[in-house]
Amino acid sequence: MKGDYQDLVDEISALLGAPATLENRDFGLIAFGAHDSDDDSAMDPVRTRSILTRKSSPAVRAWFEGFGITRATGPVRIPAAPDAGVFRDRICLPVRHRGVVLGYVWLLDAEPGPSHARLTAAMEVAARIGDLLADEERAGADLSRELRAALTAERGWQYDMAVTALRAALGPDAEGLHAVMCRAPWSDEDAPSPRAVPGAAALCTLPWRPPPLPPSGSPGSAPPEGGAPRALAVLVRLRSADNLSPVTTATTRLGDPTAPAAVTGVATPRRGLADLDASWREATAAARAATARPLLGPVADWSAIGPYRLLTALPPAEPDPAVRALLAPTHAELARTAEAFLDHAGQAGRTAAALGIHRQTLYYRLSRVEQLTGLDLDAGEDRLLLHMALKAARL
Repeated sequence: MKGDYQDLVDEISALLGAPATLENRDFGLIAFGAHDSDDDSAMDPVRTRSILTRKSSPAVRAWFEGFGITRATGPVRIPAAPDAGVFRDRICLPVRHRGVVLGYVWLLDAEPGPSHARLTAAMEVAARIGDLLADEERAGADLSRELRAALTAERGWQYDMAVTALRAALGPDAEGLHAVMCRAPWSDEDAPSPRAVPGAAALCTLPWRPPPLPPSGSPGSAPPEGGAPRALAVLVRLRSADNLSPVTTATTRLGDPTAPAAVTGVATPRRGLADLDASWREATAAARAATARPLLGPVADWSAIGPYRLLTALPPAEPDPAVRALLAPTHAELARTAEAFLDHAGQAGRTAAALGIHRQTLYYRLSRVEQLTGLDLDAGEDRLLLHMALKAARL
């Protein structure tokens, strides 16, 4: 496999007339082209360090990533930055597979530089490198089967066996601090390689059952067209429970342009894998809440979804009889007004301002809500019933 990488790097070097270096997405050296130039400046400190230590410094990495190489789909020209130790301009060829960046091919840039046609040909070689990297990762680090088994097994001996298998596959990492995240909907049937997602210990896809549209046509989410929707489950390594930046980074890397409405639900961080099933329930609950209430997303932490922690734990049920008429499509504006009123703790002034209506209009709508539901909005328990019913209708 390493010989294949070397051959492809040499092919790019020959195409562009400059020695190339191949690094993985974590800036670890994989292969480098031969240097036979009389120009000593071709071996600048960055390239020398990469070859000798098999990695780049954090300052160099930050400088390069600042030019969007993790998102780029074509060659990126990067100017020198002596303060970061980069003394020569560079060309970066992102190595991608199915839209996910897996590495980078680096070349020193100089006037007049390679032609557009040669760069296009070099990118085609980079795509072949991406296929090799993806095949290698799938063969070596794909724990999707083990993670899927642990997330879908019911508590009992099957769950214990599934967790034991995942624990054995992860090795020492299994006892570390993790957070489970649910990315939904996910348009692909396959999960990306864990190596393509920073901090990911394992990934898998699972069926995703988004909130169905309530029979009455009240607020909710209809399943997308084009087949059964799926969710991506990710087991993310954490350094501390109060720093979820690895989740944010993973979410950014998993951005799916075909699913612009995708959300991410994040479970409470836990050490070890014993409560993996509980973590998955929390992550899916947070994703459901963010789908129903976009203000909670696009990344929703289970600890921050408020009443939806309780509502998502309840089994699906028909709307309460008292609010069924209010949830009809013809009364959508009344339902929105009632929810806003209750969200603002029954304060008429704040509610009217939030809705952009006059107070008298608000009072009229609230009286209509009471007529339709038979509930008394001055009674605490009636308010509670109406508020929870409206929130549940979104789920």
